[in-house]
Amino acid sequence: CCRASVLTLAGWPAASNPRQLAGTDSPPSGAAATTDIGGLVRRSFVTVGGVVFFLSAFALVLHYAFPDVKRANDLAGVVQASVAALAIAAGGVFAGYKLQVFRDFEPHLTVTHAVSHGAVGTQYMHVAVTATLKNSSKVRVEIRDGFFRLQQIAPMDDNEVQFVYEMTSNSEDYPDFNWPILGQYRLDPDGLVIEPGGTHHEFCEFVLSKDVESILVHSYFYNMRHSASPQSAEGWTATTRYDVVK
Repeated sequence: CCRASVLTLAGWPAASNPRQLAGTDSPPSGAAATTDIGGLVRRSFVTVGGVVFFLSAFALVLHYAFPDVKRANDLAGVVQASVAALAIAAGGVFAGYKLQVFRDFEPHLTVTHAVSHGAVGTQYMHVAVTATLKNSSKVRVEIRDGFFRLQQIAPMDDNEVQFVYEMTSNSEDYPDFNWPILGQYRLDPDGLVIEPGGTHHEFCEFVLSKDVESILVHSYFYNMRHSASPQSAEGWTATTRYDVVK
């Protein structure tokens, strides 16, 4: 559970990435580059295929060139056993590649939001956000940390909307609309583990000005496994627009 202190209606923040955590530039990447698994597997198959072809041809030569020589037949048997072992190894590499492609053993979360609000005092409203984390993978999911963020969509005049649009469309640094930030809270789940098929609910609450009419709720949960396995997802996110009914 998390709580945010009383927040008044925010003005325009300094230019920042909507995905940005307080004090950080972006979710941790874990690794500078990701290994080209497909290219590596293709090169491995070419190499194994070449070796298998050579050994098979060599076994045939021994078998037909020296049909009555016991030693030649023994060598041919050794070569045939080697070919079988290499074929099994190639099958293992292929199976591993397929598992990597379909991520059968990679963690995955499905994140959804439930948002509600109510009046508190005379000038504020209470906003409650529950993120439901569903482990839809075949392995356990460990959450390192995460955050909730609330951004204001309305009220907003046309000049402000135009500013948001132009800042996003004219810069590669802002892939998402940079709506004004109303509040954010960083989570410390303390080694949260969700078993396959399991569900966890993470709750957070905010107090906002009653003048806010529409908000964007954003949550992000970091994948603890990503630092050790760059092919694994960096994390899982959900974004929900919530319109306050006056």
